[in-house]
Parts: sequence; C-alpha cells; structure tokens
Amino acid sequence: MANAQILEQKKQIVADLVEKIKNSAAGVIVDYKGITVEDDTKLRADLRKANVEYMVVKNTLTSKAGDIIGFENIKKVLEGMTAIAISEKDPVAAAKIIDEYASKHDNYQIKAGFCEGKELNVDEVKELAKTPSFEALIAKMLGSLQSSLYNLAY
Repeated sequence: MANAQILEQKKQIVADLVEKIKNSAAGVIVDYKGITVEDDTKLRADLRKANVEYMVVKNTLTSKAGDIIGFENIKKVLEGMTAIAISEKDPVAAAKIIDEYASKHDNYQIKAGFCEGKELNVDEVKELAKTPSFEALIAKMLGSLQSSLYNLAY
C-alpha cells in the first residue's frame, strides 16, 4: 500500500514540475555540488527576491517531466546533484542570478536551461544572462526619448 502512495506522490511531483515549466518564462538547471549551506541560503534569498523558484528535484522525476514536455537535451545533463531555478514572468532573472553566482563559485555549474518553451545549452544560458532586464530596457528607451525631447526644447 505504501508503494502506491509513493508512486502517486511522484506522479504528482512530475505533474507539478511539468506545469511549472510550461507556465514559466525561463529556467536554469544547475549542478550545486559542493556549495556551502551559507552560500545556498544567500542564493535562495536572491532568487526569492526576483520571484524565481529554486528547487531540488530528483533527476529521474525531472527526466520524466522532460519526456512529457519534449526536452530531450535537458534529460542528457541530469546527472549528479541537480537543482532547477524557474522564473514565471521574467525570462532573464534566473539566468542572471545563477550566472553571477556560478562565476563566483567554481564548483557551482550551469548545466542547461530553457526559455519560452525552447531548450538552451550552457552558452545560450550565459548569453541570456547578459541580456538587460525588461526594466533596464524600458529605462534606456525612456532615456532616449527624454534626451531627444530635451535636445528639441534646447
């Protein structure tokens, strides 16, 4: 009887993960081996501030979610200690925070990612991290408009 309950729990975890990934703007899969509890707590706090959900899910369950979604390449990197950072609205937030953290910690490595339903390799995740946030792009545009109006008035 306990096995049936455990199987149902695992099915629910996979279903929840599939739903989160499908409804997300982007996410990053990382190898978190060797980081300290203090560093992990700080990373989680930074991700929480940016509305990014960070979780550790068993590789087999993540692989099953990848099967359902159709992420074949992500399934290939699911070895060792794996965590997932999922951003529901901002496609850049998770990649930016994770990339910054990975650059400061040698043992923390990006494995793969996804953005708007497409799989990303490590280089693409790092490129996504370099993209300015939506707010920064808006600020640049407004600054350009303001300077044009200022020059016209001047």
